[in-house]
Amino acid sequence: MIELHAFDDPIVQADALSRAVGDALQAHLAAGPASRHVTFAVSGGSSPKRFLQALSGQPFDWSRIDLTLVDDRWVPDDHKDSNVRFARENLLRGEAANARFTPLVDVSRDPADQIARLNASGDPALPNIAVLGMGEDGHTASIFADAPEWNEAITTDARFVLVHPGAAPHARVSWSLSALKRIDRLFLLIAGKSKLDVLEKAAASPLDNAISKLANDKGVKLDVYWSAE
Repeated sequence: MIELHAFDDPIVQADALSRAVGDALQAHLAAGPASRHVTFAVSGGSSPKRFLQALSGQPFDWSRIDLTLVDDRWVPDDHKDSNVRFARENLLRGEAANARFTPLVDVSRDPADQIARLNASGDPALPNIAVLGMGEDGHTASIFADAPEWNEAITTDARFVLVHPGAAPHARVSWSLSALKRIDRLFLLIAGKSKLDVLEKAAASPLDNAISKLANDKGVKLDVYWSAE
């Protein structure tokens, strides 16, 4: 199920999403004892930059937030395409730097070994809350329909998959589709008419792309924050 929140201005969109995600984080923190931690996963790319910067200023007990990523490219942390670098520059600053951050990529390891390690470990935990992005091809996280691992990524019960996109650079580490479906609160941040068209077509009938698999799952609620610009 999709709930669409539409905005004309990307700054207003970012502020609205930061409030909604902030409310969700606060609710999860308040739902248990003071020792309770909440796991939160964020995406990279250019779209979440304003949102992450707005969220970083919210007055949580950031030490109780375990931050991780929805996916990442198999590159060093200081690479321009690294989502670790993006998160550190735009979210993990000020008080938000007190969050416990668990990256997904370790380039000192063989990629297959890293996936096996992640799947054998409970760290990071399945996110309570995640903010997804979406490509023009309907991929979300790094679940690409043109990757040789497509069928595995949408059918495996494992939490993590290694993906080699056909038309995008770098191998990727990504949460699997089954893992995304188990996340309590899923948000989607997108902008522009073309991406809204992709989403609406994906939701209208089952298609072979990841966002359609999520949008047509009756057990999944996707809060979509869309800006016209």
